Amino acid sequence: MSKSEVAKIAASTIDIEGGAWVLRVPRFGEEGTHHHTYGLLTPYFKGLTQGQLLATRCVNPGCPISRGHGELWLPPRADCPDCHQPMTWSEIKDPRGYVYTYTYVERGGAGLEIPCPYYQIDVKIEGVGTIVKSYLQGPGPVKIGDKVKARFRTGAAATHTCLDLYWVAD
Repeated sequence: MSKSEVAKIAASTIDIEGGAWVLRVPRFGEEGTHHHTYGLLTPYFKGLTQGQLLATRCVNPGCPISRGHGELWLPPRADCPDCHQPMTWSEIKDPRGYVYTYTYVERGGAGLEIPCPYYQIDVKIEGVGTIVKSYLQGPGPVKIGDKVKARFRTGAAATHTCLDLYWVAD
């Protein structure tokens, strides 16, 4: 990420409304400010800035699918898609996985805060029922099955977005 791209993200602000983060990112000046609320998913984004990967699971014994023993969901869901009850949060300790699939991105769209080219990767983590999309930092090439481990942008480097989670070769 270039210094000017970091400065744009660093100029973002977070307001807290009802316990939820509301992020304001001035990507294209004041008129182009992106406003986004994280709502019930605020713990996920807050966790990233603290070097934690949080997922959710359904623990409702009345759920027709999980019966109270749901798999971890990453990205997290606020409510179970099967029984519509609130999910509970769990930390994935020392997150590692493998590249399930990938795309080589040579040229990104407007507002992309990742320098191109880069590898956009889908990562399968053992014990997680879903697959998370992110990006690989570091040299390529990459191939399906490569082992990766999670890293986080924290402190002053945090963007308060999904870009705070990235992966490196393991």
